[in-house]
Amino acid sequence: QTGRLALYLLGLRATCPRPEPHRALVTWLKYYLEEDWTGSRQHGHPLTSYYQYGLGVLALCVHHKRVREEVIQRLLEAQHHGRLGHSGTTVDTEAVVALAFTCLEQRRLVGAGLAAKLRAATEGMSRRMAEAQGPDGTIGNIYSTPWALQVFLATGVCHTEPAYSRAMAALLENLDAFGTAATMAQVLPVLHGHSYLDIASLHCQEEPDTLTPLDMEPPTEVPGNKTVQLVVECSQPWCLELRLYDRPVSVPASASLLDVLRAAAAQDPQHFTFDTQDTAQGPFLTQVLGLEARQQKRNYWQLLRAPSTPLQMGVADYKPHDGETLILRLSEY
Repeated sequence: QTGRLALYLLGLRATCPRPEPHRALVTWLKYYLEEDWTGSRQHGHPLTSYYQYGLGVLALCVHHKRVREEVIQRLLEAQHHGRLGHSGTTVDTEAVVALAFTCLEQRRLVGAGLAAKLRAATEGMSRRMAEAQGPDGTIGNIYSTPWALQVFLATGVCHTEPAYSRAMAALLENLDAFGTAATMAQVLPVLHGHSYLDIASLHCQEEPDTLTPLDMEPPTEVPGNKTVQLVVECSQPWCLELRLYDRPVSVPASASLLDVLRAAAAQDPQHFTFDTQDTAQGPFLTQVLGLEARQQKRNYWQLLRAPSTPLQMGVADYKPHDGETLILRLSEY
């Protein structure tokens, strides 16, 4: 519940509510942060993820609530030892943690000594984000880019960091990729020159009520079918063979990768199974053919377009082309 409640509280704070309704929720978030860590103390990391843990600290800071120093030190230590995620999530997680550190420093919710450590850690993460920028201007991938841009805005380096303008240009060229409420929530503040930290200093009495319902037409269905070659690979040393599944799957022309997985499970239930976990960014692939991706084992299901191109979208957002080969590979980070 840590990340979901944190995002809810960030959104609630942005709507300028009266303080009474959400005081209990802030208390619950403090409780979840402790439970998140205590429940997995033997592994030395949160039960959920450092991304959700960082979101929790950020949400408490935006609500002007102090966070126990031990909670902050856990994030500092994880950042120092490079434990904040695998290649597909590092930018997102470091950005969330950097925003939390910047908020704690700017709101003066920590002492001078700890503030200096947070500032140094944030500068290091910001530098790595700039170095992670690809030839197309994205940082990490198109969905990680708004998070990195929020860090550049929050820390005030947006006018001096060359990566900022290139990333913003890439964002403007790919706005159609942001089709869910969660991804829109990350990109909209950036398009207006803001980060989530600005929620903390909203002058609510000056905020006009401009929210109006918008009638949207449902997307047009694409006629016909397509065939996608679905491959499952295990690159772990304990797997007896690399390729575990390799079969064509027929789906409607407008189907997403998630639809392909569902069709494969329906067509061949004895040989193909999968499971997902709901997150704020959409469903996350956790298990395929009974093989589970676990943070404790530092592995995850990598999504690739053959032969070796990582997908920039999640299973529910990516729509494969007819004849495309998609690889689900259990990889280690």
